[in-house]
Amino acid sequence: MVFSSPRFLLFLVVTLLVLGLLPGRDPRKRFLALASLFFYAAWDWRYVGLLLLISVIDYYTAWRISVSESPSVRRRWLAVSIVSNLGVLGYFKYCNFFIATLGPLLASAGLPIPHLEILLPAGISFYTFKTMSYTIDVYRGELAPCRSWLDYATFITFFPELIAGPIVRASVFLPQLDRTPGPTRDRCVQGLSLFLMGLFKKLVIADRMALVVDPVFACPAVYSGPSLWCATAAYTLQIYCDFSGYSDMAIGVARMIGYDLPENFNMPYASGSLTEFWRRWHMTLSSWLRDYLYIPLGGNRHGAWRTYRNLALTMLLGGLWHGASWNFVLWGGLHGAGLAVHRLYRERVGRGFALPWPLGWALTLGFVMVAWVPFRAGSISDTALCLSRMFGLAQVGGVTFLPFWLPVCGVVVIAAHALGAGLKTSPDRGEPGLIERGLRSLGMAARRDPIAGVCLVFDRPTFAGGVGAGLFLLTGFLLAATNTNPFIYFQF
Repeated sequence: MVFSSPRFLLFLVVTLLVLGLLPGRDPRKRFLALASLFFYAAWDWRYVGLLLLISVIDYYTAWRISVSESPSVRRRWLAVSIVSNLGVLGYFKYCNFFIATLGPLLASAGLPIPHLEILLPAGISFYTFKTMSYTIDVYRGELAPCRSWLDYATFITFFPELIAGPIVRASVFLPQLDRTPGPTRDRCVQGLSLFLMGLFKKLVIADRMALVVDPVFACPAVYSGPSLWCATAAYTLQIYCDFSGYSDMAIGVARMIGYDLPENFNMPYASGSLTEFWRRWHMTLSSWLRDYLYIPLGGNRHGAWRTYRNLALTMLLGGLWHGASWNFVLWGGLHGAGLAVHRLYRERVGRGFALPWPLGWALTLGFVMVAWVPFRAGSISDTALCLSRMFGLAQVGGVTFLPFWLPVCGVVVIAAHALGAGLKTSPDRGEPGLIERGLRSLGMAARRDPIAGVCLVFDRPTFAGGVGAGLFLLTGFLLAATNTNPFIYFQF
């Protein structure tokens, strides 16, 4: 049940109506948990039991950790939680990856292992991280264990972020269960604004970029270096609009229901360094990796080289989290190396000579764009072919197509970030600018939301704004009916 589908719109409307009619918090929690399970079952009902099993294990282990006074007992129960989560994730996501990697070696030793037909459960990478962070926080004493199974089940199964994030922590979500009044007019208007913004990013930008990206990366050998640069630039825009669009829609749906989810993107392509990029891109994953992997490894507390090692390991594992492929490991390794180099430069050189922001921005965006090649390419050999042609290291050949896409992509990226920066007023006079006047005619405004970042909201609902929103929704769902491109991060 994809967010951009008519089925989801019907599901959301029914959910909001029922939540608005139910009296009291507990009935709303029960219905929300059941609705979330129904939403997950619409993907594949066979894995609802797996989601509930993981939830029960972590709920029980966190309770045992909280009532145990012995440090060794507490560590054992924490190990049960971590091993259970990583074991389930490893089996479903990485089993065939290790078989493919070690298969030839084992076959040569007379131990052939067949490829297993394993279907990846939807959202498993996200909800295992969510449940593990709950248990770890209880173990660290940073979070009191949830005493209500209903509250915990609502947290784990919450459907807006269940499939592809943002990765919400219990400390952020659980306190809202006792103070959320349910759907309100203001929250529905705010949430709809975010939902429409995400829908626009997905259907109008990301899915149009896919028309350029998919043919090239499906068979890169037939395309020239300029074409590969165009496709890479288009993918740079596609993955941002696809994933941040999903995050906007998830945050918007949660806002309509009555809950606030954390911000996940903050104009990452406006970053002046790679370190800043990772503070702005997939922020809930970045903070998760920092708090539960990088810092436990030692962070930056044990000297420069240990710091570089920890950065590299964190990003390598972060790459592997995205997918069971050496391409993702390479992508993570590139970012780990880039972060280490940036830190080395900042500590050894940057104190006396800081790069001008435009140069830092250009280097960062160029590095990020090139690093997307292994992320999108189908194999390591395709990655090598793409990069060699892009940088002129291979024999020139292949078809050159649509050379105008490269400047078009650049213009759209700049325009998107200009809008994200909230160009509302004329700075010299403090008067409403052209963008603000146009938004006002629709009853809208660009505002900095404390949760979702800069967004468009229905500030003063008007007839024109209502008609525009309705037509946009209708157009979006008509486009979705003829376009089946799934969200990119659904595969993770």
